[in-house]
Amino acid sequence: MSIPAFGLGTFRLQGQVVIDSVSTGLELGYRVIDTAQIYENEAEVGQAIAASGVPRQELFITSKIWVANFAKDRLIDSLKQSLRNLQTDYLDLTLIHWPSPEDQVPVEEFMGALLEAKNIGLTRQIGVSNFTVDLMKQAIAAVGAENIATNQIELHPYLQNRKVVEFAQSQGIQITSYMTLAYGEVLKDPVIQQIAERLQATPAHVTLAWAMQLGYAVIPSSTKRANLESNLQACALTLSDADMALIAGLDRGQRLTSPKGIAPQWD
Repeated sequence: MSIPAFGLGTFRLQGQVVIDSVSTGLELGYRVIDTAQIYENEAEVGQAIAASGVPRQELFITSKIWVANFAKDRLIDSLKQSLRNLQTDYLDLTLIHWPSPEDQVPVEEFMGALLEAKNIGLTRQIGVSNFTVDLMKQAIAAVGAENIATNQIELHPYLQNRKVVEFAQSQGIQITSYMTLAYGEVLKDPVIQQIAERLQATPAHVTLAWAMQLGYAVIPSSTKRANLESNLQACALTLSDADMALIAGLDRGQRLTSPKGIAPQWD
């Protein structure tokens, strides 16, 4: 099984805002929804999915276990609560959201519990998020690379995270890019704007297509119907090798997310 290339993210969206975003997305044809325990919106996401009438088997739902729930005796219970919130019997993908702060819960413990959740049918696939090369190695030692579907990481033209990408891909672990548009910052980049103009596309299309062309899954979010609809068009865009090389040259190691006390020592 692999991770679908294109989905809808729900980070920072809550209440009626997330209900509207997910409802509109599903209406437009999105079938991949990404949420997390710490987003505090699983119940609203579940509500929107239930109201949509889209059959469960057509959907790919991802959530992420928060650091407070990593202990062996808490992880599965917290996942069952996520399932109740989302009004579903299983997740398609469950991720460890961040590494355990100061290694309070060993990687082996939470990955073991996550694999158990998979074995008892609570989730079809498991993976990690915000993991460095060293942490991926520990996760692989715990459960085997074949059981780690993806590493979801901050990745955009200004932070291309090549060291992590190369290691993950060498182990058959797919990369999911979050914040692919760098909070909209890359949309103002002259290089990306020029490519977009030439291809009669938008800078968002170009950036999302660039990530998917490299084999990454993307999960852009939006509260605006026009943007949700527009983002879907990135799936039909193909960039030339020359365009891909131009975007490759934009990397400047600019990390936008690194929460104090939780973020690991980045590669």
